[in-house]
Amino acid sequence: MTALARPTNGRMIGGVCAALARRFGTSATTMRVIFLVSCLLPGPQFLLYIALWILLPSEDKAKARTAW
Repeated sequence: MTALARPTNGRMIGGVCAALARRFGTSATTMRVIFLVSCLLPGPQFLLYIALWILLPSEDKAKARTAW
């Protein structure tokens, strides 16, 4: 498994689904479909997406941090 960071390439809105797809070894499209289907269920999916968008570092920032 790779580190959880939003990729600079292949992101649609914030890169959260692409980051999760990389982390769990699935395609980004599959993860986006799972997210959209989960939005039909009750729960804080949008709030979780926004929180991950804010909390997950961008891939270039994560690489710069590990270079230290």
